[in-house]
Amino acid sequence: MPPRQRLAPADRRAQLLAVGARLFAAHPYADVLMEEVAAEAGVSRALLYRHFPSKHALFAAVYQQAADQLLAGTRLDPADSLAEQLAQGMDVHLDYFVANRNAVLAANRVLAGDPVIQTIMTNELDALRARLLAVLPLADENAREAVSAVLKSWLVFVQVLCVDWLAHETCTRTQLRDACVGAALGALRPLLAQGPASDRPRQTPGAGTPGLTHRDA
Repeated sequence: MPPRQRLAPADRRAQLLAVGARLFAAHPYADVLMEEVAAEAGVSRALLYRHFPSKHALFAAVYQQAADQLLAGTRLDPADSLAEQLAQGMDVHLDYFVANRNAVLAANRVLAGDPVIQTIMTNELDALRARLLAVLPLADENAREAVSAVLKSWLVFVQVLCVDWLAHETCTRTQLRDACVGAALGALRPLLAQGPASDRPRQTPGAGTPGLTHRDA
C-alpha cells in the first residue's frame, strides 16, 4: 500500500476517482473490488466508503466525470464542415471507448438497466443533440423537431454500434467512424436548409491507419 497522505476532501475524492477510473478501465466491473481501490489509493476502506458508499456509487461518479470530459472535448467549430465536426466528436468518444473498454461495456451491458448509469448516458446524448441543433443550418423552426428526432435516433445508433464494436470487432476504427458520420449526413440532408458537405472527414493521426483496431490504439 502506498504511504498515506493527508489530502483535502476534494483532492481525496479526485484521487479516488482517478484510481477507480484506472481500475474500471483495466478490469471487468465484477473484478474490481473496493478493497483493491482503497489499497491502490493508500487509504482505509472506511475512508473510501465515506466518499463512495458502494462500488456502484464509485463507478457512477467515474462515468459521470468521463461524460463531462467527453462533452468538454467535443468541439463544434462552425469553420469546419459538418462532416469534420461529427468526425471530431466521434474521435473524442472513440479515444475514450478504446482506452476504457471495460468501463464502457460495464455501463452499457453489465449495468444496462441501472437508472443512475442510464441517466448519465441519456444526459450526455441530450447535451450533444442540443449542441448539434445549435450549429445545424435548419430550413426553419418547423424543421427543428424533425432534425432533433433524427439526431436522437442517430446518437442511439452510434452508441449501440460502438458498444457492439468494442465487444465484437467487425471493422476498423476508421470504418466505424466514417459509417457513423455517413449515416448522420445521409439522414440529415433532406431536412437542412443546405445539404451538409459530403466530403470525407479529415484523417486524424492513427485513426486513418488501415487495420487500426481498438487493441492497437
